[in-house]
Amino acid sequence: MTTTVITNIGELTTVDPDHRVLHNAAIVIENDKIAWVGPVEQAPAADQRVNAQGRAMLPGWVDSHTHMVFAGDRSAEFEARMAGQSYAAGGINVTTEATRAASDEELTRLLRHRVDEAVRGGTTYVETKTGYGLEVDEEVRHARLASGEVDTVTFLGAHLVPDGTDAETYLSAVTGPMLQQVQPYVQWADVFCETGAFNEEQSRRVLEACAAAGLGLRVHGNQLGHGPGVRLATELAAASVDHVNYLSDEDVDRLASTWDNWDAPSVTGTPGTVATCLPACDLSTRQPLAPGRKLLDAGVQIALASNCNPGTSYTTSMNFNIATAVLQMHLTLAEAISAATMGGALALRAQDTVGSVEVGKRADLHLLDAPAAIHLAYRPGMPLTHAVWRAGQRVV
Repeated sequence: MTTTVITNIGELTTVDPDHRVLHNAAIVIENDKIAWVGPVEQAPAADQRVNAQGRAMLPGWVDSHTHMVFAGDRSAEFEARMAGQSYAAGGINVTTEATRAASDEELTRLLRHRVDEAVRGGTTYVETKTGYGLEVDEEVRHARLASGEVDTVTFLGAHLVPDGTDAETYLSAVTGPMLQQVQPYVQWADVFCETGAFNEEQSRRVLEACAAAGLGLRVHGNQLGHGPGVRLATELAAASVDHVNYLSDEDVDRLASTWDNWDAPSVTGTPGTVATCLPACDLSTRQPLAPGRKLLDAGVQIALASNCNPGTSYTTSMNFNIATAVLQMHLTLAEAISAATMGGALALRAQDTVGSVEVGKRADLHLLDAPAAIHLAYRPGMPLTHAVWRAGQRVV
């Protein structure tokens, strides 16, 4: 057993049920868990001592939506979009070809680099998806590789119908041998329910098959226009519906109703369907920013995530997403931090393990090179991560 005490934390944002922001605080880490939180003058002795020197500390970011298993480059597509071309889902096939051609060693190297980059920016709990294989052997290969590098893996075989096949044939593979063979490596299933990808009937078929196989559900929905994504996610009790750029009042009410059995102040009860906002993606695709303010005001729990992928959001920076949420989505700093920590944890049903600074939780901590967390929005784009602990180990 080893213990570390971090002292002289100038501002500690806990995201605990009491939403405490402590000043002149300390934290004790015991192995991989938080063992004590309180005033610095009361901090117990420990094997190691780290002086935060008045810096601000937060829980590590929980990035609940990424697509990090890929090879290739789509910067030309991005440049064309910035010049006025509209975004369509078909660019996924470009990445699929490059990813299939990459060796296990190359894909693992690329994935590790992206995870390391995220961690250096304060992210300590990472989800990633398959979805650039789009055939049985490749989807299984990507799930296997991802399972050794991230905290939780989502099966996204239903990302797009690959070139050279039809939807019915492909969906039979997704809900049959592909699903069966990825199961040892994944905890979640997702579907891109969108024009140009999968319609409501097809998406339901995928989600119901994956639920029957014991996987938790998530949905890519309502990104490019109004559609059935939110309705499907709420009907099937998905843990999250992600993108949510185009929402009707009825969609917002549906999402809010899933939280009727959740006590937000005490973080207890049965969590509903999280609305995951992906502001970096919204900026890249020039879609309207997801209505995070409206969702919060309606009682919906939201998450902020990076959506790191090569086509529409090639960033792992949760700091950037925090700044965007505060500056452009009209979230308060506290709301944005909560969405990027506890919100992500709820979306991954990991709220008992990560997402806040509380005794007994995994010691995932993000120390800023700033005296207060508001600097994340006050100084947008600046490299503000000073140190990171992931499961009790200092990794930055």
